[in-house]
Amino acid sequence: MRSDTMQRILSSITAVRAVVVLVALPAALVGAMGAQAQAPAATAPTPAASNPGAPSAGTAAAPGTSPGAAPAAPGSSTPSAMAPAPLAVTGDPLAAMAWLQGCWRGTVNQREFREQWLPPAGGMMVGASHTVMQGRTQDYEYLRLEAQPGGLRYVAVPSGQKEATFRFEGVTRDEINPADIFTFANTVEGYPQRIVYRHGGEGWLYAQVEGAINGTPRNVTYPMRHVDCETGDVLHK
Repeated sequence: MRSDTMQRILSSITAVRAVVVLVALPAALVGAMGAQAQAPAATAPTPAASNPGAPSAGTAAAPGTSPGAAPAAPGSSTPSAMAPAPLAVTGDPLAAMAWLQGCWRGTVNQREFREQWLPPAGGMMVGASHTVMQGRTQDYEYLRLEAQPGGLRYVAVPSGQKEATFRFEGVTRDEINPADIFTFANTVEGYPQRIVYRHGGEGWLYAQVEGAINGTPRNVTYPMRHVDCETGDVLHK
């Protein structure tokens, strides 16, 4: 996920208190964590129920909003009325992330973002993300999930930046907005403090970037669909 670009965007945006959840168009990847241009305001709301597993806080999702341009107010990664129930991860924690393999894609406000992961092998999953706007690359990032002696790690290497490591904190289940929630916490100081992957139904994935900059909470959600890597067709799983 792209912490360097996200910081540049978020520093130029006035903090807001309402939680904003972005809804991707089904035709079009966290995996971009950022995008370089400030986005226009959200348009008319759409019920989050149309997007399985979408996080909600009593507000509707806002289509037409650009990823990386909608910081949200303080709150958990799943700000629903009932706290998600923790799930036990037995055996190899990397195997619990096997569902992530393949291609994920979203398109919002002429910005297309993609994320692709290879299947688990040799104690690692290797991925990459790429963000394009109007035919020009905005960002790219190398990603990996590693099974280390201290547990599973999510490692991101944003374009032109040093790698950042996030420790796997566990998985919970949101029964209100059905989704399995995988949380990774930053092992050092800096933004973001958490990366959260919400795996909903019907091939939906919501990558959430959470934390604070200079004491101001900055939380952003990136919606993605699981797609066939060759054809781009949406996969409903």
